[in-house]
Amino acid sequence: MCRAGYVKNSIFTEQRTRGDSMIVSMTPFRISFFGGGTDYPTWYKLNGGSVISTTINKYCYITCRYLPPFFNHRHRVVYSRIENVMDASEIQHPSVRAVMKWLNWQKGIEIHHDGDLPARSGLGSSSSFTVGLFNALSALEGRLISNRELAAQAIHIEQEVIRENVGSQDQIAAAFGGFNKIDFKRDGSFDVTPIILPQDKKVALENNLMLFFTGLSRNASDIAKSKIANMENRFEELDRIRRMVDQAADILQNSSDMATDFGRLLDEGWQYKKQLSDQVSTPEIDEIYEAAKSAGAVGGKLMGAGGGGFMVFVVKPEFQERVRERLKHLIYVPFQFESSGSKIVLYQPNGLG
Repeated sequence: MCRAGYVKNSIFTEQRTRGDSMIVSMTPFRISFFGGGTDYPTWYKLNGGSVISTTINKYCYITCRYLPPFFNHRHRVVYSRIENVMDASEIQHPSVRAVMKWLNWQKGIEIHHDGDLPARSGLGSSSSFTVGLFNALSALEGRLISNRELAAQAIHIEQEVIRENVGSQDQIAAAFGGFNKIDFKRDGSFDVTPIILPQDKKVALENNLMLFFTGLSRNASDIAKSKIANMENRFEELDRIRRMVDQAADILQNSSDMATDFGRLLDEGWQYKKQLSDQVSTPEIDEIYEAAKSAGAVGGKLMGAGGGGFMVFVVKPEFQERVRERLKHLIYVPFQFESSGSKIVLYQPNGLG
């Protein structure tokens, strides 16, 4: 990219212009309600899979700009660490290194990450990062990509390039946004079907959900690995988890007591999920869960692969203060549903707004 009046064949001038360009992507985190585990390729390529999830108004922000040629490093990556390197292969952050490798990225780049919620918390933060980074770097190069391509590329990067033990729902949720039923087909493709709720039902569901941070961190890939290794012995549990997706969709559309029915099904799903691996829950998590239920929660679950992070509960408004008091040692996080998915919120080619 060159401004009028610059000499196009000047390498220094081209790099100076690149250094002025800036992109910021904003990518939501997600809450997965039903079907988790059936979104692993090991399962759905044999049996098909389905999940119900929603994105929420908590985000991962990725800022990218071409790095001017005035430094002793070619690439700079800022997250919980700061990395200054000459070659992309030296980058320690697995997603940044993998995305740059996949895009065959050659130009000097500076990447900053900020998030509304902590990493390794079960809300799909790793996939939100990958989706947001791919979106930002593509935009910096002048390419606008569809939600479907963005999701597919992120799935490929995490599963095939980084080779993490991850499912396929988080990348799709982050790319598309919204409250959706996602179906995974045996051929590896997927369908995204929005769950359409009247505004009063949507607000009612939001008002009956409570999100808490346990303060416990975990490595999702390690826990997922134990679940994947055990999948052939857990057909009954996973098949039941998959069928709950259709039950949940029916409750959302037709139940006269949506909160109670949704919460009870969530509780049943959590009991099945714990059977997938002995690493999904811990004594501390079980204690938190029982404390919430004894204070009035209808049901709930731990987010993500398990082991720690966030827990969501269905709690009718009249019991919420009591639940907050029982779980006052945890961080309560109010939230709302969102529907935008990953998007570019700042686009300044050549520094021009």
